[in-house]
Amino acid sequence: MKYNFDEIIERRGTNSVKWDGVKNIWGRDDLLPMWVADMDFRTPPFVMNALRERLEHEVLGYTFACEEWYTSICTWLHNRHQWDITREMLTFVPGIVRGQAFALQCFTNPGDKVMVMTPVYHPFFLVTERMGREVVYSPLDLRDGQYHIDFGRFRKDIQDCKVLILCNPHNPGGRVWTVEELKEIAAICHNSGTFVISDEIHADLTLPRYKHHPFATVSEEAAANSLVFMAPSKAFNMPGLGSSYAITVNETIRERFQTFMEAGEFSEGHLLAYIGAAAAYQHGAEWLEQMLAYIEGNIDFTESYLKEHIPGISMIRPQASYLVFLDCRKLGLSQEALTCLFAEKAHLALNDGTMFGKPGEGFMRLNIGCPRSVLEQALRQLCDAVMQ
Repeated sequence: MKYNFDEIIERRGTNSVKWDGVKNIWGRDDLLPMWVADMDFRTPPFVMNALRERLEHEVLGYTFACEEWYTSICTWLHNRHQWDITREMLTFVPGIVRGQAFALQCFTNPGDKVMVMTPVYHPFFLVTERMGREVVYSPLDLRDGQYHIDFGRFRKDIQDCKVLILCNPHNPGGRVWTVEELKEIAAICHNSGTFVISDEIHADLTLPRYKHHPFATVSEEAAANSLVFMAPSKAFNMPGLGSSYAITVNETIRERFQTFMEAGEFSEGHLLAYIGAAAAYQHGAEWLEQMLAYIEGNIDFTESYLKEHIPGISMIRPQASYLVFLDCRKLGLSQEALTCLFAEKAHLALNDGTMFGKPGEGFMRLNIGCPRSVLEQALRQLCDAVMQ
């Protein structure tokens, strides 16, 4: 089946954070939203059909995870990531950020140190701070157009940290960490006694030519000392269902986490979350490949447009996901002036790079998970604003 990613879908009036939430943040609603990390493509028809079919039975009673939820996840991880897990390793979580908060409550105490590698998805440090843990910021190095880990700094910064929250693949840089890098992280954290929480929500958005490696698969040390979070929400554009899950290989860690989750009934999902995830994993391979090809086309378009029309702005080419970190430092603007350029002059709503930590200064994050015509319009507006 050929899927249409050029279709324009009106999302206003649906309580969309990305579209209807613009006015709450910017105080105006005339900006083209290219910020929140969901896509403007239709949620795949096989997901919607599964939800509709269940809703035809007009009793929405208490439910538990369907058998297909377990088997589809296990099969998907085997086929796509060559990771063989058992159903006992799975724990439902109602969203990965919430899952990280639960994990921090389970494995740390107030005052404990938690390391993040900036620039990074901001809830990593915001949730940690709000829960009374101390955040250790370990900046990544930007070299040759990609983010890299300075392992000398990493070893120094990780000391006395109870937890590392790893973004794998990385957001906002789009970096797909190699097996060698992940093994090094695992070995260092094993030696320092640091537990690893690996957020892998962008795993299935890894682009052709790159290979995602689930953290727990790279070594025995990694498997014994980690909790991996995954979800179909980004890849299949269904974050509104809150259908995520944790995978714990180590039995001791698993028992501790599942006991915590069950005590508060945090691991009880809702029927549409289970059904939607199962449908995505059972029927989604072809749709996902077509979508990723379209996204790569959008990446190519963005890169070419910037080089030809806006040479003052370059981009970190993502190896995964539809999020592009724009390097605007050559414009010579302060961060305040830069955000003003995008919002007030270009009429675009993007994520301010400093949202992801101090190393994000001079950057803006662009969401290209949209029809090509919308992306072209956004880049034209940006070009006009820069040339003013």
